[in-house]
Amino acid sequence: MAELRWNPILQEWVVVAAQQGKRPVLPVEKDCPFCPGKPETGTGNWSVLHLPNMFPALMENPPKPDIESDEFYQVKPSKGACEVLLYSPEHNTTFQQLSVDHIGKIVEMWVDRTKELGAKKEIEYVFIFENTGREIGVSLDHPHGQLYAFPFIPRKIHRELDSAKQFMEKRKQCLFCNVLDKEKADGRRVVLENSSFTAFIPFFATWPYGIHLYPNRHLQSLLDLTDIEKRDFASILKAIRSKYDNLFGFRLPLVMGFHQSPTKAKYPYYHFHVEFYPVHRARDKVKYLAGVELGTDTFLNPTNPEEKAKEMREVEVK
Repeated sequence: MAELRWNPILQEWVVVAAQQGKRPVLPVEKDCPFCPGKPETGTGNWSVLHLPNMFPALMENPPKPDIESDEFYQVKPSKGACEVLLYSPEHNTTFQQLSVDHIGKIVEMWVDRTKELGAKKEIEYVFIFENTGREIGVSLDHPHGQLYAFPFIPRKIHRELDSAKQFMEKRKQCLFCNVLDKEKADGRRVVLENSSFTAFIPFFATWPYGIHLYPNRHLQSLLDLTDIEKRDFASILKAIRSKYDNLFGFRLPLVMGFHQSPTKAKYPYYHFHVEFYPVHRARDKVKYLAGVELGTDTFLNPTNPEEKAKEMREVEVK
């Protein structure tokens, strides 16, 4: 079963992907499908590599839906793409252990995949992300991220677009640029910055150590980055990930997600950014989503963003 089902209450598509339950779970290194020489990766030399996901929720040629669509309960084929983005042929390395030059190759892969998949007529949104850690549900340890190319704009992105458009129409300014200006002027929640990017735990943070990373220049997607910005992007991502792992002395479980503009129209009021969702609220405590959060989509942050940003600023980058 692989199909899209419309939720008429929340006005959003749900991806039904029963085949994902067949994914391998934590194979030993010799059986890792992402290591060089395996049928999935081939025998050629590579430093970064993109592969089709073997258990995709979205696919180029999806099967006919199992359920028949009607006017109220709409069903569509799960048209799109799911890819695995391999960071390195080395099984036992991590993103933050890679050199800035190597991460620069990953950035170029992100840009290339966004450009190629975003050009397909059925693709409305390209979402790049990484899951790290057992608490997140990672099933393969080889360093990698993922990409979902959607035939629709996900609801959270829709909400950001709507807010940004309303702010632009009312204030004639970018909503995200205003957030960035406020954070830089205040300074208490800024974690680190370079000439092209600023990383901060926002005033409205939902996750205790949840950094947001904004480009200092107003741009809409990965495709707008200059060569200098790509280098600075690689550098600050490496530093952020290093800080996370040095915060408590272990590899911090987290999700890293890229929010960029949709592919089929111009969104001059949008602003590319990266959001991190680390699940720990303390060294030995995980922030679980509680009933009120799952039931209402209202987050409860049990920490102070200013204090957590200070902690992160003081963590050494190694």
